[in-house]
Amino acid sequence: MAVVGFEEFRDKAFEAAKAQGCDAAEVYYVESERFTVKVLEQEIDSYSVSKSEGLGLRVKLAGKDGYAYTELLDEPEKLVARAADNAKVIESSDDHPMQTKCEYQQIIQPENPLTELSEKEKIALAKELERRCLEVDPRVKRVSHNLFSSYSAKVKIYNTLGLAAENSEKGCYCYVSPVMEENGEIHEGMSFRFGAKSAETKECAEEAVAEAAAQFGASPVAAGEYRVLLRNDAAADLLDTFSGMFSAERAQKGMSPLAGKEGEAIAVTGLTVVDDPLYPEFPRAFDDEGTPSEKTVVVENGRLNSLLHNLKTAQKAGVRSTSNAGRASAASPVDVAPSNFYIVPGEKNFDELVEQLGNGLVITEISGLHSGANAYTGDFSLLAKGRLVEKGTAVRAVERITVAGSWLNLMKNIEEIGADLKFGIPGGSCIGSPSLLIKGLMVSGK
Repeated sequence: MAVVGFEEFRDKAFEAAKAQGCDAAEVYYVESERFTVKVLEQEIDSYSVSKSEGLGLRVKLAGKDGYAYTELLDEPEKLVARAADNAKVIESSDDHPMQTKCEYQQIIQPENPLTELSEKEKIALAKELERRCLEVDPRVKRVSHNLFSSYSAKVKIYNTLGLAAENSEKGCYCYVSPVMEENGEIHEGMSFRFGAKSAETKECAEEAVAEAAAQFGASPVAAGEYRVLLRNDAAADLLDTFSGMFSAERAQKGMSPLAGKEGEAIAVTGLTVVDDPLYPEFPRAFDDEGTPSEKTVVVENGRLNSLLHNLKTAQKAGVRSTSNAGRASAASPVDVAPSNFYIVPGEKNFDELVEQLGNGLVITEISGLHSGANAYTGDFSLLAKGRLVEKGTAVRAVERITVAGSWLNLMKNIEEIGADLKFGIPGGSCIGSPSLLIKGLMVSGK
């Protein structure tokens, strides 16, 4: 059969599902395009333009879900037959409901003229970002990473129960990492911008160079317990690593220490964590099951208010979905995923937090998250960099240290929450945090 358009394929797949005895059928279609250029020494180091489309089909047959996937919109009858065959061999009896017809809020995407630039203009932005880094400080000898990436995506979810949901989005980001050298010391910084701020090449370059420059003269500190100020980007990395413990899917499988703790105090009173798919910078009208987006207060003033749910976990728990169904791709089954997941900021700026820290460590970078953090228990032991603070003033750089503790204990030992909320580079989920002043963390150094 010849390749057809999405609408025709969808309709024929639904007809085939009915003819093959399926109780319901659903299609999840993604069409995406991405442009990425890496520039080094004012030359294009790599360049890619990719386009893709894929359709995931889910059928309900005798109370079981069956999945099938295709990148070519032809032969819908065969795709339905594959999904039905998969449903027949499923042993799990967990019912996974399909969303019915819904009304959605009108979403206004942030203005971003950069997504309409030509490829030549995007390349010029990447070259400008590298050039800016080299101009900031004569100690900048080269740039190790420098890229500009833009993307667009369309998502369409339809089923035989009346669901009809369509969404499109565009975005971009830049990333740069300059390398500085002085008296035999070599250090590397990093900075990024996303959305319309990707055009802020001067600010991005200055921030990255300042990060590298701040590391000169670094050395470890003596081992012990320190008061610690986790800068917003380091705090966001930790929250991202342990965000999975807020998933109802993991909790119901016994893979989260937060299972069954709704209503209990799990953090300091001042801590509130929300998941807000309507957050203005990265809004979406619905999740990957077509459930209308709504803000969820996950932790409210230290108390676990709700886990994150899709339709299946919500039905199992006897609650409503929090609109957190997620799919890694059109080929993946439905899971649970955060949308815009962040710690609600406080009132003090970073300098005020440093002053309040008094004597301790500012942690500006953590690494080894994949190997040094247990996403299920919350325990971590991570390489870190930062600054030693004495009497409220940063006195020197610190490196080659390890910070260790538990995310669950850390949430209970937050002394102050900063006003400087920052999100990481957006992906399937956007994770953000302000800087966090922690009463104590164990540090291994000299």
